[in-house]
Amino acid sequence: MWVYESIVRALPGANLSPTAAITLQLALFEVGVLLFAWGYGLWNAAAAGTAAVFVAAVGSYLLLRLGDSNRTLDAPTTYTRLLFGSSIEVVLAVLAFIALVTHLFVYDPQHVGETLPMAQWAPIPIPRSETPLVTALFGPEPPVPVVFLSLLVLWDVCYRIGVSWWIAVVSLYGELRLPLPPESGDEFRRIDYLNVAFALAQLVLVPFIRDRPALLLAVCGHVLAVFVVSGAAVAISYRREAA
Repeated sequence: MWVYESIVRALPGANLSPTAAITLQLALFEVGVLLFAWGYGLWNAAAAGTAAVFVAAVGSYLLLRLGDSNRTLDAPTTYTRLLFGSSIEVVLAVLAFIALVTHLFVYDPQHVGETLPMAQWAPIPIPRSETPLVTALFGPEPPVPVVFLSLLVLWDVCYRIGVSWWIAVVSLYGELRLPLPPESGDEFRRIDYLNVAFALAQLVLVPFIRDRPALLLAVCGHVLAVFVVSGAAVAISYRREAA
């Protein structure tokens, strides 16, 4: 199991299925978003929070589907051990979360309104905000409970993105280096398609960061990277079957 699944199953006294536990968690997230929006008058932030909870919900569903699908594959032990036993997805999630927090609380306030050099390569002009994102969403004095819940939801999203990255990498590695059984090609490709679907679901965040060049390029770059890596794995799989 991935670390997240292990935590859900290890909660003392809990007798919920992974699906029920994750559904309950996400419901509590959304209730918290709406309660804080009502209590602090932060309805603009509620829309962004709901979008993040949606991404976490889609990620949770696909994480369960991908986990179950990978566990039933007729795959080499090396493939399964890399995917579930290495905990690399946690490392990737931590790196993504630290980068996000650094951007929100250090980079964005220091460079707000500046033009990002890489933004000039974008196919369409990227507008620039003159207000840091945290201030724009939560005001000049962000309420502590709101920031706490926001970071918790963002960690949930980052963890699922870390899992997505690792699935794509292991899938491509398996196609290139491991003796995958040809009769399981459809199952391996289905996993890649689900992974790309989750990456595309993250584009619902774009309207809320469209004037944040660094975040916008990071999200779109991540989606493109998953598409390219998973697409390469699918192409190699078809070529291997045809050989």
